[in-house]
Amino acid sequence: MRSGIHPVSRPVVFRDRAAGFQLLTRSTLDAHETVEWTDGATYPVVDVEISSASHPFYTGRSRVLDTAGRVERFERRYGAAAPARS
Repeated sequence: MRSGIHPVSRPVVFRDRAAGFQLLTRSTLDAHETVEWTDGATYPVVDVEISSASHPFYTGRSRVLDTAGRVERFERRYGAAAPARS
């Protein structure tokens, strides 16, 4: 491999503020903020919008959609089901 063409990989903390979840892993992202980890060392931190701790697929908490209201609105707007063609 050629030297000097690959980005530097270093330990970075990814933090999901909504869920209070933090994950220490390696990344090439640059971060301006730092946080002290449980081992006493200071690492750069990247805030993320959503993680496995807050995503509905992983948590099992799904959002409730008003599908009945959508169907009723569709029927009001376009009428009942169209008659089948022969």
